[in-house]
Amino acid sequence: MSSRGPWRLVTVNTAPERAKRLIGRVAEALKDQYDLQHVANCTSIDEVESTVREHQPNLLFSASMWTLDESARIHEIARSVVPDIKLYAIPEGLQVKYGPDAIVQHLVEKVPKVIQGN
Repeated sequence: MSSRGPWRLVTVNTAPERAKRLIGRVAEALKDQYDLQHVANCTSIDEVESTVREHQPNLLFSASMWTLDESARIHEIARSVVPDIKLYAIPEGLQVKYGPDAIVQHLVEKVPKVIQGN
């Protein structure tokens, strides 16, 4: 797969509509560089294994409502199903503290680094 993609993304966010909206904005901002496809969202950690198994994503983001330990658990589960999946944990509290625009800007800056493995 080229670095352009397609990148099949699963998010882990207790607010699925917000996740879909924000990832849509990120995908639009990066469309000239990457083909980001938001294929599913998990609203709980319990959904991660089955969702990753079903959709076989190559990218997974855990949202800012999860603690560092919870994000680590989410990523461990995802990697147990898809060993070479690229993972990113949005810093805890970013959405609450700075709002949705900050999440979009943060991801626009971070997604290329995650995809390139930096």
